[in-house]
Amino acid sequence: MSTCLGLYIEENIIKYAKVSKERDQIKVESFGVKFYDNLDKAIQQVIEETYSYKTPISINLSEEMYNFFNIFSLLNKKDFPKAIKTEFEAYCTDKNFNVNVFETRYALTPDIHEKDKLKVIHVSENKMELNKKIQKFSSYKLQNISPISMTISNIAKFEENENCIIVNIEEETTITTILNQNIYDIQKLDVGSREVLEKINLKENSYQKAYEICKETTIYTSEGKELSEEETNYLEDIMPTLYDIVGKLRKILNENVEKIEKVYITGTGVLINNVDLYFEEYLENVRCEILKPSFIKMSPEINIKDYVEVNSAISLALSGLGQGISGMNFKKTSLMDKLPDILTMEVGNSKKKLNNKKKPMPAFAKNLFTMDFNMPLDGIERGLLRGISGLLIVFIVYCGFSSLIKKQIDTKTLEADESIKNTNAQITLANTDAQNLQNMTSKYTSKISNLEKISEKVQENNKVKKAIPILLNKLMYIMPEGVQITSIQNTTDTHIEIQAQSKSYSQLGYLTTNLKVSGALNNVISTAGQQQNNIITIKIEGDLP
Repeated sequence: MSTCLGLYIEENIIKYAKVSKERDQIKVESFGVKFYDNLDKAIQQVIEETYSYKTPISINLSEEMYNFFNIFSLLNKKDFPKAIKTEFEAYCTDKNFNVNVFETRYALTPDIHEKDKLKVIHVSENKMELNKKIQKFSSYKLQNISPISMTISNIAKFEENENCIIVNIEEETTITTILNQNIYDIQKLDVGSREVLEKINLKENSYQKAYEICKETTIYTSEGKELSEEETNYLEDIMPTLYDIVGKLRKILNENVEKIEKVYITGTGVLINNVDLYFEEYLENVRCEILKPSFIKMSPEINIKDYVEVNSAISLALSGLGQGISGMNFKKTSLMDKLPDILTMEVGNSKKKLNNKKKPMPAFAKNLFTMDFNMPLDGIERGLLRGISGLLIVFIVYCGFSSLIKKQIDTKTLEADESIKNTNAQITLANTDAQNLQNMTSKYTSKISNLEKISEKVQENNKVKKAIPILLNKLMYIMPEGVQITSIQNTTDTHIEIQAQSKSYSQLGYLTTNLKVSGALNNVISTAGQQQNNIITIKIEGDLP
């Protein structure tokens, strides 16, 4: 008979069930719910109360992530893992996740949309969170860590071709769709019993009392009786969460191609009386039931609701006993887990070899020890035989132990090489991106420099355009009588040449002086005057300020 202790752990609550199995007979030996402030102490108490010091333990994942891929069913089975790994790596690349931080498992089911493909239900968990869970049970015999959405179907037997949905209202709600006895889809909702218990806890200041209040609360449907003030007080904390779950469930039902005949409800949510009737009232043409363990025989002495309360823990225990989907255990079997079985096997084989008296002792052995095996063995001979047997057992155990260590070293070496390969690939990509960024930086720096030059030129042109009208305006006020400007030229940038004429040298001198004094021009110089027909002409040069 094999036994397993299932522990469903969430914040403040542990649900536990110790389940034994002998052939096809399943029995729940002990079960219950424990509230805690210190998880380590709570686990120890459950172990002590259920006498599970050496019993294998099965627990749940808590922060798993679900993804769904499709692969061709005609692929060789040995190529399935590689194809699924490629799909997950592509997903991680798209989401900027590091694929190496995840521990992954998957299950395959026929795709109802495309007959030539298989649907992959891919489950991943952060390795750091997984190691924290394993560390919590380092003093106990932890054997199985599985997602509750993949184990909850273990407790029931579904009819062939039955299409149904299991709504597990625990801390978070998981919706598991089952088509033709196969898990086909999983939806994880953010809402669940946590919101309900926390709201009631704020009023009662006790998580355990909030849990008991849920047990005593009854939902009355549209044809039910009028509610009392106390019932209304707690229902206002419960109903919004249930309404959200029903709304999302209706959406899943409407989007499902296959017709769903039945919805099973389980988890902490089933503590609330008539929750199945509430679901059925809002889900048209779908029968809603409380999920009950199929192996529990109904009788007046058994309160089935007590078992339903710990369905999650029972399903985890059954998973630890090898029932349900294989390959979903996130707890890798370590060398220390295998060692007791190896020692038992090797010692057993050694005893068989030593007790096999049908084969005669080889002649060289007789010569070596000079023993006559037809005569009774004396004390020395018996001691020698025990020594040889002990050495043989040690040698066999040593060989087996060495072989396993070598195998694990080789596996870890391959994992390390793969990790190094991935890291080098990422470094190459990072270097390429850095080079591209550097090239783009140079390109944009050049463009910015050109824009700055153009801007300076535009500013200079605007400055010149404004400066010439200002110069002309100043000339109106500093022009002496009898002086005539014949031409003004902007020869280069800010350099100005003025041609002026007058009958008097003194008036032309006044003009040159006024240009300097007024600041109309900088660096003012003038040429010597040229007289022709009593008209004196000079050229005045200067720079615009």
